[in-house]
This record gives sequence, structure tokens and C-alpha cells, in this order.
Amino acid sequence: MHFKSVFMFLAMIAAPVAAATPLPAPHQVEIPEGSGTLHAQLYRPAGDGPFPTVIALHGCAGLTSRTEPVLPRYRDWAEQLLTTGHAVLMPDSYGSHQLGPQCRVKEHQVQIRRQRVADINAARQWLVQQKWVARNRISLVGWGNGAGALLWAVRPQMWSRTIDPDFRSAVAFYPDCRTSSGLGWSARVPTLLLIGGRDDVSSASACHQMVDGARGRSALARIVVYPEAYHGFDRANVPLRAIGVSSDAATIEHGHVGTDASAREDAQKRVAEWLSR
Repeated sequence: MHFKSVFMFLAMIAAPVAAATPLPAPHQVEIPEGSGTLHAQLYRPAGDGPFPTVIALHGCAGLTSRTEPVLPRYRDWAEQLLTTGHAVLMPDSYGSHQLGPQCRVKEHQVQIRRQRVADINAARQWLVQQKWVARNRISLVGWGNGAGALLWAVRPQMWSRTIDPDFRSAVAFYPDCRTSSGLGWSARVPTLLLIGGRDDVSSASACHQMVDGARGRSALARIVVYPEAYHGFDRANVPLRAIGVSSDAATIEHGHVGTDASAREDAQKRVAEWLSR
């Protein structure tokens, strides 16, 4: 009993140290894509693998800032995913084309249906060639604009048989489902949508309609609506606020954004469970 008590005490004092371990700096990688190069940031667990891997798709504000190679929202999720043993590859769809944030840009040079889907496929092609990657456990997670690209990438019509195996699963945070819901969307891999019931940037009802319409002709698709949550509910420590008039291309045009602590916590658990399938 004495030995057991000592062991429990050591575990208790070690836990805060482990929790305080800083997130390692990402490693920048360059991925061939057509005649160009897709730049990406990579987080890897310690060891040789093979690791299940997530391709994480940034929203319209982009992946980086002038001072940070990865914005806090995505660093936070990288940390969450590393704790579950995942490597995380974050393609920089805007920076690779010398573009800044695109939230208020009317004519997008990087379109979700084409260029961002091409970025997803280039990232997967690169990953399946890496010895440290569990090739049959590559999944997608996207936010906002990146989630919209994810919805296109998992459609049966977008399956690229030159890259094998297919994605394991996908998680889309608050995508704009209005276009996809009108085009008979379906998914060839298990896809989870997470959105706030009060989201006035995207539309929970459109996402519900899209997922309901895919039943019976789709791989498993599921939607979770957090009734009181707004857009960006999974971000840490962001007070709820209305978006005002601004010329900042990193800020969405309208609606409300802010953290919902209970939805954020639930989403973290659901994402871990979904990716472990």
C-alpha cells in the first residue's frame, strides 16, 4: 500500500508538469502542387510513428499572421490533436499564393471548390509518401471557409483514385452549407458537422437540410448543433461580440463570434472520438 501511495503522489505532482509542456514549434514543409508549391506547417508527435494524421484547413482569415506561423485557434487544436497521438498538417492556402486574409474579398483568387480542394489532394498525396504517416488514417478537419472546402473534397465525385487510400473521416466546423444543400451533397467518408444554433454567419438550418438530404445515399454524415453557440464557438477566450463595419480582411463581414465554453469542451471530445473511429 505504501508503494501505491507513493506512486499516486508522484503521478499527481507530475500531471501539472505534463500539462504545462509547451506546444513544439511547427515544422514548415513544402509540398509540390502542379507547377507550384504548397506551403504547410506540420506538428508531429515524438517518435517514428506511423501516426494517424489530420489535414487541418484554415478559415477565411488564413493560417498565419505577421508575427505567428500558426494562429492561436489552430495552435490550440494542434495541441488537442497531438495529445491523442495525431500528427497535424496545416496547408497555407493563402500564403502559398502570396495572399493575405480573404474574409472580405469579393473575388476570391483561391476558390474552395477548386484551389482549396487541390490543396487538400496535394497534402494527402504528400502524406501517403511519408513513412511516419499511418496511410489509412488520414482525416480532414476544417473551419469556416476550410470546412466548406472539406465538404467539396469528401463528395463522391471528387474521389481521386490516384491517391490511395481515401480519407478516414472528416470534421467540419460551421461551414456555409447553403450552396451544398442545394446541390444534393453527399459524402463518401464519415463526416461530422459541428455548428452553433445561433450562428448568424453560417446557417445551422442549411447544414441540417444538407445532412438530412444525404441520408440513404451517403457515408455516415452527422450534425451536432449547439443551441446557444455562435460562430467560432470552439475558439478559446474570445468574448462574444457583434462584427461591425471594418476594412479588415481578416474579419468576417457580419454576425457574431465568440467562445461557448460548454460547446467547445463537447466539440473537443467529439472530434477525438470521431477521429478514433
